[in-house]
Parts: sequence; C-alpha cells; structure tokens
Amino acid sequence: MDLDAAVAEARLRYADANPTSAEWDARARAVLPGGNTRSVLHFDPFPFRVARADGKFLHDVDGHEYVDLLGNYTAGLLGHSPAPVLAAARAALDGGWALGSVHPDEVRLAELLTSRFDSIEQIRFTNSGTEANLMALAAATTHTGRSKVIVFRHGYHGGVITFGSDVSAVNVPHDWVLCDYNDTNEVTAAFDEHAGQIAAVLVEPMQGSAGCIPGDSAFLVALRDACDEHGAVLIFDEVMTSRFSPGGAQARLGITPDLTTLGKYLGGGLTFGAFGGSSAVMRHFDPAQGGTLGHAGTFNNNVATMAAGVAALEQLLTPDALAANHARGEQLRERLNATFAALGVERCVSGVGSLMNVHGTRGPVTSAHDLVGADDRLKELFFFHCLEAGWYLARRGFIALSLEIADDDVDRFIEVVERFHP
Repeated sequence: MDLDAAVAEARLRYADANPTSAEWDARARAVLPGGNTRSVLHFDPFPFRVARADGKFLHDVDGHEYVDLLGNYTAGLLGHSPAPVLAAARAALDGGWALGSVHPDEVRLAELLTSRFDSIEQIRFTNSGTEANLMALAAATTHTGRSKVIVFRHGYHGGVITFGSDVSAVNVPHDWVLCDYNDTNEVTAAFDEHAGQIAAVLVEPMQGSAGCIPGDSAFLVALRDACDEHGAVLIFDEVMTSRFSPGGAQARLGITPDLTTLGKYLGGGLTFGAFGGSSAVMRHFDPAQGGTLGHAGTFNNNVATMAAGVAALEQLLTPDALAANHARGEQLRERLNATFAALGVERCVSGVGSLMNVHGTRGPVTSAHDLVGADDRLKELFFFHCLEAGWYLARRGFIALSLEIADDDVDRFIEVVERFHP
C-alpha cells in the first residue's frame, strides 16, 4: 500500500467534510501564528473547531459529533460540564470573582488534597502544571542550596520545561542534567559526576508526551534511594498520573517523593495547578518559618477553580470512580493490542490505566528509543479513520479516558478499530 497516497486521500476527505472549520482556520491564521494559541491542538490540514461539548461528546461547527477519547489531554477526566462542578463554579461566581483576598474554598481544597496524598503535608496553588513545576524547582534549589536538576530525555513538565533528545529553546534556564528515562545506570553516573551539586530529580512516573511510557518501578525506587543518599529533592510530576488512584501513581508504586506537582482535572477541569510536599521543603514559602520565597499569581486561588475542585473531589473523584476508570483503561489497552495483533498491523499501545498511546510499531515500547523508526503515517491514518467514525483522540495517538466513557463505549471503539485496514 502507498501510505503517502493514503494519507493524502484521508486529509482530502477530512477537508471536504469540514468546510466551516476550514473557513475558521483561515480566519485564525490571520491573527494567530499557526492558527492557534495552543500548539498541540493543531493537525494537518487543519483542526476541526468545536462549537459545544456535553458529557462525553464534542460537537463541531460542521455539525459532526465525536466521542471524546482525548479528554483535553487528561484535564477532562470529569467529562464536559459535570453538573456538580458547574453548579459549584456558578455559585462561587455569584459571590464575586476577582476578590484579591483569601477565601474559605482554597482551604477546603488544600485540606482535601493533603488528605489524599500522603507525601503532601502542605500545598500551594498555581494556574497550571507548568507553574507548579517551576515553583517546585525553586523550592528544591533553595532547600538544597544547589543548582543542578536531573531530568529525562523526552520528558514534559510544561511549556517551558520540555525535553526531546536535548533541551528545548523555550525552556527556562535551569542547570539541567539530561538522562535517559528508565536508565538507572545513567542516573547513578550523573550523581557521581556531579557529586554534591544535584538539587533535585524531576520525573514523571509515566512519561506522558513521550508516548505514555511507564516508569519501571525499580528505576523509580532507585531515584528515591539516590536522592536520599545524596541529599537531593525527589519531585514527582503527577500532573497527568495523579488520576491513577486517590493518592496518585506514587500510592500505587509505594514511593514517597519530597515534592509533588499536580494540575489538570483536579481543578474540576478549570485552570489549575498545585505543588506540595513535606513541611520541611514547603516552609521556604512561610515567612513565619524563616522562608524567603515569594509566590505570586493573581489567579492562584481564583474562586471558580477552588469551588470546582472542592466539588470534584467531594462528589465525583471517589476512590471507586477512579478505580473503575483505571480498570477500564487497562482493559481498553489490552483489547487494542490484541486487536492490532489479530489484524497484523504495525501498531501497539503503551500506557498505564486510563492513559495510553497508540504507536506505529509492533512494540513493545519501554523507552523513546523503541519508537525510532516507527511509521508516523500509520498513526495519522488511524487518527483519520477514528475521526471519520466519530471518535476523537490526539493526532499523535494519545488517549485519556474520562469518567463519562463506559464499558459499551469501549466495545464500540474496538469495533471501529477492527475496521482499520491500512
């Protein structure tokens, strides 16, 4: 099969079916570089433009309906406009929304989060996971009096803390030490080479943007041990993986980091980020404890997010709901892999629980090195195949199940996949 011709044909069919989105894209490109203000949302020839959303569905300006399997890159765990969250946010706004003051809901949300994460004794709020990671790094370098930070190739910790095989040009200028993910020997060598200089290790328990590559438990335990031995701060970026259980991936792994960063769905789907950890590290933000770090942010404790987060944690993000979502994701990933194997196509799915990524290779995928040579055209054909059938996932193959996705949705999606014959 001529894959280039197949991709060109799929793009043409898509463009013909979405003329109104094409018109909006032309307007967008005149005033927004690239036609958007969030780069990850673009795909060629142009993205469909959503008019409204409800439950598990997206409705675009051309009248198409899609089952949303992307869940706003994990921020949409609750689905679209869940009633308890919407009611809480509206009630908060009715009381005024630009207070410039502290208020009760930020305390309630902090209490709920510290009760869920054993590693978090104290917490502070931000507007995004990016900001949360920036502040966590400030705390770690201040706490240790050191400057070097171990991070991992192909890791993603926000728009200005992102890594491919090297450091991105948009990154903030920390003294980065790059290692390969799941490579304990390289981390050990880095600690030896920079003895007494490593302030922190910043790591995702599962690399999300790299393709949902799970962290090997022995590797993550080794990071904890190395930080203890060398007096460095272990930071778990759980912006994505906190959904794996009420206490996040760290609870499932049995590993306690010094700092944890959070974001996405924990604000009810509204703009949200947080960082927290041991009182020994968080005291640097407390003047009464001799802390010297400030932490600004006009909307850190905005009333809508704080109220939405409280409602989400109290009413929707129950242990049973998270466990069911995790199990459903595990089932979907296993069924997808079995289906691709039966079809005999060069595809596999990696991930943990409700987060997974479809790859253009037979796999297995345990590191970014395993994706070298994977055929991106197969991912694009699969993306358009699903889109034509009314199912939306990321162009790169990423899937993040919301609580709205049910077992029968999994069955119907598998039927769509079984019809994929590139």
